[in-house]
Amino acid sequence: MSRLAPQARRFLARRKGVLARLALWSLAESGQAFLVGYGVARSVDEGFLAGDPRRGLLWLAIALAAVLSGAPVVRGVFAQLAGLTEPLRDGLVRRAVDRSLDRAARGGPGGTDRAAVSRLTNQVEIARDSFAGLVLTLRSFVFTAVGALLGLLSLNPALLVVVLPPMAAGLALFLCTLRPMAAAQRRALAADEALGDHAARSRAALRDLTACGTGPRAERRGADLVADAAAQARTLAGWAAVRTAALGVAGQLPVLALLVAVPWLRGRGVSAGALLGAFTYLVQSLLPALHTLMTALGAAGARLLVVLDRVLGPVPDAAPGVTSPSGPSEAVPTARTAADGHGRGTGARAPADVVRPVPGPAAPAVELRSVTLSYGVRAEPVLDALDLRVAPGEHLAVVGPSGIGKSTLTRLVSGTLPPSRGEVRVAGRVVTGRAAAELSALRVLVPQEAYVYSGTVGDNLAYLHTDARRGELDAAVRVLGLEPLVERLGGLGGRVRPAELSPGERQLIALARAYLSPAPLLLLDEAGCHLDPASEARAEEALAARPGTLLVVAHRLSSAVRADRILVLDGVRAVCGTHDELLGRSRLYRDLTGHWQADPPRRP
Repeated sequence: MSRLAPQARRFLARRKGVLARLALWSLAESGQAFLVGYGVARSVDEGFLAGDPRRGLLWLAIALAAVLSGAPVVRGVFAQLAGLTEPLRDGLVRRAVDRSLDRAARGGPGGTDRAAVSRLTNQVEIARDSFAGLVLTLRSFVFTAVGALLGLLSLNPALLVVVLPPMAAGLALFLCTLRPMAAAQRRALAADEALGDHAARSRAALRDLTACGTGPRAERRGADLVADAAAQARTLAGWAAVRTAALGVAGQLPVLALLVAVPWLRGRGVSAGALLGAFTYLVQSLLPALHTLMTALGAAGARLLVVLDRVLGPVPDAAPGVTSPSGPSEAVPTARTAADGHGRGTGARAPADVVRPVPGPAAPAVELRSVTLSYGVRAEPVLDALDLRVAPGEHLAVVGPSGIGKSTLTRLVSGTLPPSRGEVRVAGRVVTGRAAAELSALRVLVPQEAYVYSGTVGDNLAYLHTDARRGELDAAVRVLGLEPLVERLGGLGGRVRPAELSPGERQLIALARAYLSPAPLLLLDEAGCHLDPASEARAEEALAARPGTLLVVAHRLSSAVRADRILVLDGVRAVCGTHDELLGRSRLYRDLTGHWQADPPRRP
């Protein structure tokens, strides 16, 4: 944020004329806010209570005119707003183009920066809309508050003594929560990640822990991590409660304080009309503007800072051996980096090299060798020179923005889509051009829209393993949590009517079918997107524990954290590593985890 502040000041300093015209239109909004409450107060005191209904109606008409004058004021504000938002968008577009050209001039991977498409379209529009929303909200609050507070002062200064302190206290309390709550969110995520990593490592090393007698120590470590995660979650909940209290203090306490202070105010000569005008100022002007300001600062402000940091950040050096788009700490070596004994090393080769040599003589479960895929002769590659090795038994999650190539990757691995260049192997065998029966023995692909057919429940579950015994079917139903669905359908012999099943129920049947398949490789292309987080976690844990390899296109943070490694596709190059490694190496992954916080990770 400190890096963006000087650029923001320079941007606004060059547009003083636009800011002045915007302020003039906003002064009209201050006048509107002033007249609404003032007109109500005078209509009561000088009109209806004074026995002059015509004068009261006249003041009400003035208040109504002030309300109706909002339309041309809003039109004028938006006309001037374009003088700020459009230059901002133009500047961001120029910056994005300069980044892409600079990257190409330096001899970057493939000679192009395909992530520039996202910056030129989606990210620039997000920045423009968020900036416009902040300007409108902040301007409206400032000038509405000025008009309303002047109105309260003109009615009786004692009204300010009652209304202003709780409102200022609530706003100050809200502003004080912004920085510590963000820090608490980061600490809670880190604690949750540490707990997940410990659980995954302990599960993979159960035999070693038992043989070496180190189980109690691992148990104590797990208990400490659980306690830390719970403490961080309580801290985050505490700050959330403070923010809620701030909204309550600023948005509700002024009205309550005014009601309680009515006898005191009447004793100081405040008229009934002035009291009614004060309530009008609060309900119609001050409190709605304050609530909108708090909401905008917490939502649009965060989005704007993230996007501006990505677009205005330093231009990445793309040549081998220099810093990558994720920051100065993420290097892009040209040589493949050796993995550790579990296939979890890190390494990359421009433009997309994520290679993990597999220990021992066994062939990799999945291997991509310089795979490029383009949908057309002159189209930009969706995947460009991608190298990837997945060890047998490994659980790999694939993440990235929509349309970046995640589903394309699963189709390439499954053999249903041939690469433009390169080679795809599953269990050491080239999949391109292989017969469907041979591919079925190697892998199972479960797409987002699961297919079930009319027939019995047992027939649907055993579709990929027709020789499955009753005990195997019962075990699959139990492990994946299908008991309520199977019982409702009438047991394994019950009839399945696809139109009567929800998308999530169809996905559960397809996942159980994959669990029973004898194929050693399972490919899940958002195959649990219609399930609740708990059901998805249960299904993925069961499929990961099944003998074989699991490759999952993840759409929740919890799904990615459960994996042994995570492959991030960002349109420039692939980055692969554990959750903790990617938080430090991939800016896109950090952004994705920030977005996923709307759906907190759940652990079994």
